[in-house]
Amino acid sequence: MATFISVPLKKSSEVDLVKPLSKFVTSTYPPGEEQTESLRAVEELNKLRKSALGRPLDKHESSLEILLRYYDQLCAIEPKFPFTELCLTFTWKDAFDKGSLFGGSVKLALASLGYEKTCVLFNVGALASQIASEQNLDNDEGLKTAAKFYQLASGAFAHIKDTVLSALNREPTMDISPETVGTLSQIMLSQAQEVFVLKATADKMKDAIVAKLANQAADYYGDAFKQCQYKENLPKYFYFQEVLPVLAAKHCMMQATAELHQSALAHQKKKFGEEIARLQHATELVKTAASRYDEYVNVKDLSDKISRALTAAKKDNDFIYHDRVPEVKDLEHIGKASLVKATAIQTPLSQKFTDLFEKMVPMAVQQSMSAANSRKADTVNRLTGSMREATNLCNGVLASLNLPAALEDLSGDAVPQSILEKSRAVVQQGGLQSIEQLIKDLPELLQRNREILDESLKMLDDEETTDNELRGKFNQRWNRTPSGDLYKPLRAEGNNFRNILDKAVQADQVVKERYTAHCEMIALLCKPENELSAAIPSANPAKTLQGSEVVNVLRAQLAQLDEVKREREVLEGEVKSVTFDMTAKFLTALAQDGAINEETLTSSELDTRYGSHTQRVQQNLRRQEELLSQIQVSHQEFSALKQSNSEANNREEVLKKLASAHDSYIEISCNIKEGTKFYNDLTEILLKFQNKCSDIVFARKTERDELLKELQQSIAREPSAPSFNVPSYQSNTPAPASGGLTPVPRTVFTQQQPQAKPQPPARPPLPNITPQAASTSAPVSTPVAPSSTNPPPVAPPSQAQGPPYSTYQGYPGYYQMPMAYNPYAYGQFNMPYMPYQAQGQAGYPGAPPAQQPYPYPQQPPQQQPYYPQQ
Repeated sequence: MATFISVPLKKSSEVDLVKPLSKFVTSTYPPGEEQTESLRAVEELNKLRKSALGRPLDKHESSLEILLRYYDQLCAIEPKFPFTELCLTFTWKDAFDKGSLFGGSVKLALASLGYEKTCVLFNVGALASQIASEQNLDNDEGLKTAAKFYQLASGAFAHIKDTVLSALNREPTMDISPETVGTLSQIMLSQAQEVFVLKATADKMKDAIVAKLANQAADYYGDAFKQCQYKENLPKYFYFQEVLPVLAAKHCMMQATAELHQSALAHQKKKFGEEIARLQHATELVKTAASRYDEYVNVKDLSDKISRALTAAKKDNDFIYHDRVPEVKDLEHIGKASLVKATAIQTPLSQKFTDLFEKMVPMAVQQSMSAANSRKADTVNRLTGSMREATNLCNGVLASLNLPAALEDLSGDAVPQSILEKSRAVVQQGGLQSIEQLIKDLPELLQRNREILDESLKMLDDEETTDNELRGKFNQRWNRTPSGDLYKPLRAEGNNFRNILDKAVQADQVVKERYTAHCEMIALLCKPENELSAAIPSANPAKTLQGSEVVNVLRAQLAQLDEVKREREVLEGEVKSVTFDMTAKFLTALAQDGAINEETLTSSELDTRYGSHTQRVQQNLRRQEELLSQIQVSHQEFSALKQSNSEANNREEVLKKLASAHDSYIEISCNIKEGTKFYNDLTEILLKFQNKCSDIVFARKTERDELLKELQQSIAREPSAPSFNVPSYQSNTPAPASGGLTPVPRTVFTQQQPQAKPQPPARPPLPNITPQAASTSAPVSTPVAPSSTNPPPVAPPSQAQGPPYSTYQGYPGYYQMPMAYNPYAYGQFNMPYMPYQAQGQAGYPGAPPAQQPYPYPQQPPQQQPYYPQQ
C-alpha cells in the first residue's frame, strides 16, 4: 500500500567509562573480591556501550537486544554511582540534522547520565521502527512483529517526551525535544494501527470491524499530520518535510479503506444508495492521494478495488434497486476501534538482563551508611570523651593534693615511688625529644594540607574565570551550566576543609602553650634518679604518721580510685570494639518505601548497641565522683596531722608539679599524636578532593572545547554578517569615466577605505608582442578608464598586445600573474594596482569576444554576494 516510516539512529562520540568509574570503585571499596568484581563489571559495561553505540547496528532483534541491555544497565547503575561528581561527558549528534558543507551536524555534550539514557532510548525507538519497517507484511508472523515493534517505538518516544526536560535540566536538541518525540510517538502508533488493519483484512474479519480499525488509523494519521504541520520547529527538518506527504496520503488511504468496508456493510443491509455514496467518497480520497502524493505511495490496488466495487454497485442500483444516493455529509459516521497502545517503558526491557553491579549498593544507601557511621563515631567519641575527661579530672585532683606521693614521702628525703614510676614512664615514651619532634612536624603537615586545598580551589577559580570570559563573549550562545553554579558544592566542601584547618591550628596552639608551661618539670622527670632526688627539696621526717588511721584510709580510697580508672579503660575498649552493619536495613527501607529515614533507623540501632555501655559509663563516673569527695575529706585530716613548715611546703609543691607534669606529658603526647594522625588522614581526604576538582575541571574543559567547536561550525553555517563595500563591477551604475582604477572581479574586497598610498612611478611604454605569445594566456579584466596620473591610452594595435605595462618588481601592490579566482588572495592587500588596459585593447594575452561573458568563475547574484566567511 505504502512505505512505512522509520526513524534514523542518533550517533554518539566514544566515551571512556573505565577510568572515572574505576577510580570511584577503588576509592570507595577496600581492596578485595568485591572491588575486583566491580572493576571487572566496569570493563564489561564499557564493552557493552561500544557494542550498542560504537558500531552500525543491523535491523535485527539481536541488535535491539544489545541496546535494551545497555539501557537497562544504565538504569541499574544510575543510583549506584555519583555521576554528577564523576563528570562523565556524553556527546550525541542530532539524528535528523545532516549538517552542512562548512560544519558538522548539531551536537550536544552534557555531563548527565539522564542525557545518555534519553539518547539510548531514542535509538531503541528508532531501531524498533526500522525493524518493524523491514518485516514481511504478507504473513501473519511479520504483521505481529511489526505491530509489536511499532508500539515499542511509540512507547520509547512517549517516555522521552515525559522525562527529557527533567533528565537534562536544559534545552535539548530538536530530535529529542518533547514536540519532536511526541510527533514520532504518534506516527509509530498510527503505523501499528495500520498493521492491525492489514492483519484484519488478511484474516477476513467482518467489514464492520475492519472499517472501525481503518477509521481509527486514519484518525491517528490525521493527528500526526497536524502535529508535523502546526509545530513550527518540526518542518525545518528535511526528514519531516518528507514525512508530511506520507502522513497525508496514509490518512486519505485509511479513510478510503474504512469507506470501502463500510460500503460493503451498507450493501449487506440493502442500503444501496449509501453504498454508492461511500464508494464515491472513497474514490475521491484515493484520487487525492494519487494526484498529490503519487511519488510516496502506491494506491493502484486500492483504487482498482474501489473502482470495481463502485461500478458493480452503480450497475445494480441503476437497473434493479433505484435507491437514492445521499450526500456524503448526510452519511452516518463510521465508528472507531483502537487495538494499539504505546508500550510502557519499565525496566528491565531486556529479558536477558543481568545487573553487572548487582553487589554494589545504591548511592542513597552509601550516603546513609556514611551518615550512620558518622553518628556511630559521634556516639563513641561522646562516651570515650566523657571517660577521658573524668580521668583528667581525677589526675588533676590527685595532683593538687600531692597524692599518692604525699603518702609515700613520709621520710621527707627519698623520692616517692610514684614519682619514680612517672619518671620511668616519661623516659620510656621518649621524653622531651619525642614531643619536640612531633611539634616540629605539625607546621609541615599543616602547610602540605593548605597547599593541596589552595591548588584544588585555584583549579576551580581558573576554569570559572575562563567560563565567565567565554560567556561574556558569546552571550546566550554559551548555553552550558555556569561554572559558578556547578562548583557550589565543591566550594562549600573546600570552605569546610579550610574551617577544619583553622580549628586545627587553634588546637595546635593550645597544645604548644601547655607544653611550654610544663616543659621544665617534664625535663626534670627525664633526669636520672640521683639528679631527680637532688632537685626535690628535703623536709623534716614525718614518721609518726606511718601507722595512723588516716593514712590507711587514704591508701584504701586511692586503691578504689585506681580500680575505677582500670574499669574505665576496659569499658573504653569495649565501646570502640562495637561493630554493626546497617546496609541490609537501609536496602529494605529503600525497597519498601522508596526512601531511607536514616536518622530514625540509625538512632534506634545505636540505642540498642550502646544502651548498656552508656549506663555503665554513667555508673563509673558517679562512683569516681563519690571517691574523690571522700579522698578530699581524708586528705584534710591527713594535712592537719602533718607538721607544717616551709621546707615541707616547698617539697610538697615540687612533688605536685612533677605529678602534674607527668599527666600533662601523657596528655600532650596523646594530643600531638592525634594531631599528626589527623593531618595525615586529612591529606588523603584532600587528595581525593583535589582529584574530584581535577576531574570536573577536565570534564568542563572537554565540554568547553566541544562547545567552542560547535559554535565555530554554527558561525560558519550562518550567512556572512558584516556588510562590505560593493565593488563597482557588481553595482548597477556604470563605472566612472575617470578616477581610481576599478578592482578586478573576485580579486579583493575591503571593509573600509584604505589609507592613501603614494602613487607608483610612471609606467614604461607598452611593448609589442607576437600573436603566438598572445594566444597562450587568458583575459584579465574589462577595460577601465585610466587615472589622471597614468599615461594617456594609445590607439588599439592591429594585433594582440602583451601586458599593458612591464611588471614592477619593487611595488608591493602589483601581481606578476593574472589574478583568476583565488580565494586565498582575499584581504592580502588593501588596494592592489590592477593591470592597465586601454579601451578596445585585447586583454592579456588575448581578450574574449565583446559579447561573451567573463570566462572566469562568476560572482553569485547581487542579493547573495559571495565572500569568504570571516
